[in-house]
Amino acid sequence: MEVLTRDFFLFLSKNKVLNRAAQNWGKNIASGKIIGGNDFTSSIKFIKMLNSQGLSVTVDHLGEFVTNKDVARERTEECIQTIKMIARENLDSQVSLKMTSLGLDIDHALVYENMSRILETAEKHNIMVTIDMEDEQRCQATLDIFKDLRKRFQNVSTVIQAYLYRTEKDIEDLNQYSPFLRLVKGAYKESPEVAFPEKKDVDENYKKIIKMHLLNGHYTAIASHDDAMIEYTKQFALDHNIPKDQFEFQMLYGMRSQTQLDLVKQGYKMRVYVPYGQDWYGYFMRRLAERPSNIAFAFKGMTKK
Repeated sequence: MEVLTRDFFLFLSKNKVLNRAAQNWGKNIASGKIIGGNDFTSSIKFIKMLNSQGLSVTVDHLGEFVTNKDVARERTEECIQTIKMIARENLDSQVSLKMTSLGLDIDHALVYENMSRILETAEKHNIMVTIDMEDEQRCQATLDIFKDLRKRFQNVSTVIQAYLYRTEKDIEDLNQYSPFLRLVKGAYKESPEVAFPEKKDVDENYKKIIKMHLLNGHYTAIASHDDAMIEYTKQFALDHNIPKDQFEFQMLYGMRSQTQLDLVKQGYKMRVYVPYGQDWYGYFMRRLAERPSNIAFAFKGMTKK
C-alpha cells in the first residue's frame, strides 16, 4: 500500500496540467502554510516568526530542471540577493538550492561558475549554502562539483540519500572533506537496481549513515519527520557522548510544528525547511510521496489559520 501511495504522488508531481493549476491558486492555498510565499521578500515575516520561536531556517527557491542559460543566471542572481537579504535582515537562515536550477543539465562549467558566485557571497556573509541532492542519475555530478567547491569554500554542504545503495561508500569518500551533510531517506522514484525498494532497508541504511557521519565527527543534519529516527539519533548521541552542537534536526515548514518546538525545548537545534516560489506543487507531491503520514501533517498545516 505504501508503495502504491508513493507512486501515486510521484505521478501527480509530474502532471503539468495540475502544476499549472496549482500555481494559479497556490498563493491562497500554500503561502504561509507549507511555503513561505511566492518570493523571498514575502517569506521574511514567516522566517522571523520561526526565529522568534527558537527555530532556525533554511530557504529554497522552488524550481528545477532549467534548460536555458539566461534563466540559470537569473536564478543565480536571485539566490545571491536572497543571501544578502538574509544578512541585512539578520535572519537565522541558511540557503538550500538545486543545481539543476543553475544549469547542471546544460553545462557543468556554467553551474560551477554560478555556484562559485553564490558561494563567494555566502562566504562574505558567513551563510551556509546546501546543495540539495536530486535523482540518482545526477548524484555523481552533484558530489563531484561539491568536492571541488569544498576545496575553495567553507560555507557549502550537500545532501546524502539513504535509499541509494551507493550511500555508505559516498559517506566514506566524503569524510576527507569534513563535510556538513544533510541526511535524508530520499524522495525520488528510483529503480531497484540503484535503490532499496523496501522501507525497512531504507530505515536501516538511514541509521547506518547517521551513525557513520556522527562518529566521523562532522556536523550532521537529520532531516526526517520519523519519530523512530529522531529517537535513534538522540539515544545514539547520548550513548557516544556526541554533543548537541554537532548535529541538528530538520523538518518541513507546516508539518509537525509542535514536534519542532518540543525539540527546541529539549535543547536540540531544529531547522525548518521553508521553500518559496510559484513552483510549489511538485515539491509538495514529492513530500507526500516520501512518507504517507506526511499527508496528515500537510493537511493540518494547510488548514491552519
